[in-house]
Amino acid sequence: MNPPFEVTILGSSSASPTKTRHHSAQFVSLDGSHFLVDCGEGTQRQLLLHGIRFSRIRYILISHLHGDHFYGLPGLLSTMNLGGRSEALLIAGPEGLQALMEQMLNASNVELKFTVSYLITNPQVPELLLDKQDCSVHSIPLEHRIPCTGFIFREKTAARHLNRETCDLHAVPMASYEALLQGMDFTKPDGIIIPNNLLTRPGRAPRSYAYLSDTIYLPDLADSIRGVDLLYHEATFMHDLLDRAVSTFHTTARQAAMLAQAAEVKQLLIGHFSARYRSTDGLLAEAQEVFPTTAVAEEGLTFRF
Repeated sequence: MNPPFEVTILGSSSASPTKTRHHSAQFVSLDGSHFLVDCGEGTQRQLLLHGIRFSRIRYILISHLHGDHFYGLPGLLSTMNLGGRSEALLIAGPEGLQALMEQMLNASNVELKFTVSYLITNPQVPELLLDKQDCSVHSIPLEHRIPCTGFIFREKTAARHLNRETCDLHAVPMASYEALLQGMDFTKPDGIIIPNNLLTRPGRAPRSYAYLSDTIYLPDLADSIRGVDLLYHEATFMHDLLDRAVSTFHTTARQAAMLAQAAEVKQLLIGHFSARYRSTDGLLAEAQEVFPTTAVAEEGLTFRF
């Protein structure tokens, strides 16, 4: 069974929330690592509603400093503190985020009893933010009204599997198994070399997820996200409001689908919808005309792959 790779949608509205949509937030689980991606107002209630324990969060990634993407953060940190959190927390986000958080918490006389480390993202160039044993997280520069970055989660290549029948056929000793799993060939006592690909099978293909929050349509991003299993892309407006999208540095549902098609991703999620849309049916239909494998980032849904 594959380790879990899950994306739970906690918020999918843009600047203004609606009766059915909260501000941007997602919970990403990858091979035992747990991330909160953006933290709009109401995020901690959404976590509670969908049964996600605050203690599971080890990393928080903030795309930019518009309020609908981070106003929930000081409240979440305060609640974590009230709950007796002791585990360290890493927060990655734009320059100025740390000063804002410290000022808000100080004004509220909140003294955190757990360590918070801040990692400043660079909105100009892609960066490796986290390099863990099982996965990595990179930033992707976006183009919005203020500095903004997206994030790509990439699972590392899984270890190869032994072909026990072939190993037994060639009398490979157990002491050589570790070398085989690392890709080495096996040399028999008589000097005959048995290629590694006969003695092992490839592990499962690594999985990937790209989160592209607020941005104007950027066709050149296709190379950076090519072939990802799941792409979340903002789709604030339908294409009849293209001029509005351009003036506010946002993307239409059709444009999000065009990027997904160009990047040859496996599935597209659209979100960050303008409050003018009570229903997302029109946005979904518009995107599916271009890229049929599109779904709506509906709150409470978990996408597994």
